[in-house]
Amino acid sequence: MSRIGRLPITVPTDVEVKIDGAVVTVKGGKGELTHTVATPIEVNLEDSTLSVTRPNDERLSRSLHGLTRTLLANMIEGVTKGYEKKLEIVGTGYRVQAKGSDLEFALGFSHPVTVSAPEGIAFTVENPTKFTVSGIDKQRVGEVAANIRKLRKPDPYKGKGIRYAGEVVRRKVGKAGK
Repeated sequence: MSRIGRLPITVPTDVEVKIDGAVVTVKGGKGELTHTVATPIEVNLEDSTLSVTRPNDERLSRSLHGLTRTLLANMIEGVTKGYEKKLEIVGTGYRVQAKGSDLEFALGFSHPVTVSAPEGIAFTVENPTKFTVSGIDKQRVGEVAANIRKLRKPDPYKGKGIRYAGEVVRRKVGKAGK
C-alpha cells in the first residue's frame, strides 16, 4: 500500500470540499480550486476527513494513488494558507519594480522586460532586488516563478541573474590570468 496515498487528509472547518463524480472542488477563505481525479482512483469524504483509495495494485493505480492524495492536500493548503515563492535579483543595475499588477525588470538588456500577472497570481516587490510570487495553486506559483527565473538565469561565472531566495549557485573559475 502507498505510504503517502493511505494517509487521511484532515479538512479544516473553514474549508468546503465537494465531490461530484471524479471532480473534487475545494473552497476556502482564499479561493476555490478544482481537480479531476484520474479514473481508477476514488475519493471519499467522511466527517472532516478525505480518504483516497485505489481498486487494485496495478502499476497505474499505485502511481496515481499517492499523486492524487498529494494534489488534494496541496489544494486544501492552498485555499487556507496559499503558496509563495521568493526570488532575488543579483547583478549591478539589475532591478525590479511593480507597475500595477505587473512586474518590470531591468536585466541588462537594451529594453525593460515586463511580466504580467496571470489569473490567480499576485506579485509583491519588497525592494528593487527582492520580490515574491504568491497564489493558491502550488503548481501555478512554481511555474510562474520558474518562467521569471528563465528571463535571466544565474550566471555560473559572476553569479548575476534571477534566483530563488536561498538558492546556492555553483560558481565556476574563469580563465586563468597571466
